[in-house]
Amino acid sequence: MFQKLLRTSDDHVLTLLRFVLGIVFLAHGAQKLLGWFGGPGYSGAMSFFTEGLHIPAVFAFLAICAEFLGGLGLILGLLGRVAAFGIFVEMLVAVFLVHLPNGFF
Repeated sequence: MFQKLLRTSDDHVLTLLRFVLGIVFLAHGAQKLLGWFGGPGYSGAMSFFTEGLHIPAVFAFLAICAEFLGGLGLILGLLGRVAAFGIFVEMLVAVFLVHLPNGFF
């Protein structure tokens, strides 16, 4: 079972996809964590999550870390499955908490 889980692929298309998605999530995480690219920064993002969406602060912090560190992990190829799982959980919460009540776009 673990052999299947730890098996890797040498497909260059998957590597490119992982790299591009990593850049997207790293940039969005940097907006929330560091205030780069016109983002609100850590305090602004925490305020939005805790006051606007009523998410507990610890989960808001985990969401910010999942985007930033998950994107970095995808780019570097470090703990890629762990990074992808963290991003998956965050996006699943975003769909149910934000997009279902307000529409996808």
